[in-house]
Amino acid sequence: MQRHYSLDVSAPLLRTQGYVDGRWISAASVFPVLDPATGQEIARVSDCGPAEAKQAVDAAYKAFHSWKQYSAKERSVLLRKWFDLMTLHKEDLAKLITFECGKPLNESLGEIAYSASFLEWFSEEARRVYGDIVPSPAKDRKILLLKQPTGVASIITPWNFPSAMITRKVGAALAAGCTVVVKPAEDTPLSALALAELAEQAGIPAGVFNVVPCSREKTPSVGEVLCTDPLVAKISFTGSTATGKVLLKLAADTVKKASMELGGHAPFIVFDSADVDLAVSGAMASKFRNSGQTCVCSNRFLVQSGIYELFLEKLGAAMDAELRLGHGSEPDTTQGPLINTRAADKVVHQISDAVSHGAKVLRGGKRLEGSFMEPTLLGDVTTDMLCTKEETFGPLLPVIRFNTEAEAMAIANASNVGLAGYFFSKDVSQIWRVAEALEVGIVGVNEGLLSTPEATFGGVKQSGLGREGSKYGIDEYLEVKYMCFGGLKP
Repeated sequence: MQRHYSLDVSAPLLRTQGYVDGRWISAASVFPVLDPATGQEIARVSDCGPAEAKQAVDAAYKAFHSWKQYSAKERSVLLRKWFDLMTLHKEDLAKLITFECGKPLNESLGEIAYSASFLEWFSEEARRVYGDIVPSPAKDRKILLLKQPTGVASIITPWNFPSAMITRKVGAALAAGCTVVVKPAEDTPLSALALAELAEQAGIPAGVFNVVPCSREKTPSVGEVLCTDPLVAKISFTGSTATGKVLLKLAADTVKKASMELGGHAPFIVFDSADVDLAVSGAMASKFRNSGQTCVCSNRFLVQSGIYELFLEKLGAAMDAELRLGHGSEPDTTQGPLINTRAADKVVHQISDAVSHGAKVLRGGKRLEGSFMEPTLLGDVTTDMLCTKEETFGPLLPVIRFNTEAEAMAIANASNVGLAGYFFSKDVSQIWRVAEALEVGIVGVNEGLLSTPEATFGGVKQSGLGREGSKYGIDEYLEVKYMCFGGLKP
């Protein structure tokens, strides 16, 4: 008999309406939010359409003219209050993530800490938006470079980090003096709406932070408003490369600034000189976090022939010892479900393709009930298999054997995307060579978990445009204005 799991969250944080101009708004219809572990409905949320999206853009535009006049210190204080409230309500916020996206509660608590850390970081960065005074070639003028907020930003976010992907963008935008309209993923609107409730409690003014949840059916029309409305100055999207291209085309007509954090296909290379135990723990952390559903997840494992057998043996043992499937609210669960059955179908398809081309299933390999998938280890993988050509977004770990560093680099860089890459080595010269040669935006050297608000996040090639987090993240929401102050008497 299937156990019944119920979402128990304090009333003000479980919001089901859109949030526009400081008010909770209903739409003509609602859409269901499901627990991916059980398929049970946990809420019905207002299904906002183009009219509500336009209303949100107009509200954000109106609010921008007053929000940009706030001092950096005033914006900083409000962001800090928002951070404090997130920290205060971390347990409830984590439950929302677990129930709408399936990740284990420990990971959800980790996401809330990570999510809140961007509000903290950008509350501090708000006060460090420095311009320049540039020496002038002429004595009768001064040259000043001012930094000013871009305007209204449309923020379109994915389901796999339903809280942190919002704050990483919105923290920077609000710190800079921009206002935002957030369109959360249709699978996970509850985390976004809870953030809106806490933003209001923190005193963030009406119209500065707006949320328009919508169903899969309404997403194209809402997305079109957010990417084409002339009052929107900037779009920031995290999601698939294919969708990113569609949004860039929409934004091109009005020449909007765009940040894109798109798909990855991360290589994970283990050289003969590596500490194998460290590499195994790095592989476990990098691959199986959120059941393999992160854009920086390792996707292609390349192991040098001298340690190939040992690595597979130790990795298989670690999978047996550490991975437990179950509902995310169970304390010993490490692997929740995939977000939906389509995601599980994709993993099954990649496994059967690999096996048909000669790969060996060393662990797992089976599709379970609903969207659960056994964590799967494949050996004897080759580069003609589908799992080495496209992002998996699931708990599949394919291992390729290689002989030379040059061979590993050729395989690692033979991709049209480049978000993260990982490698394990104790050879200092090799570490410098490989770190510089990997065609990615983020490199983990002897480390499988990298993300932190202090560092940049973003990719090269078709993994996107721009950087999030770090001191550079706020620049995505700023314009540089040149002011020439002339007519001065020397």
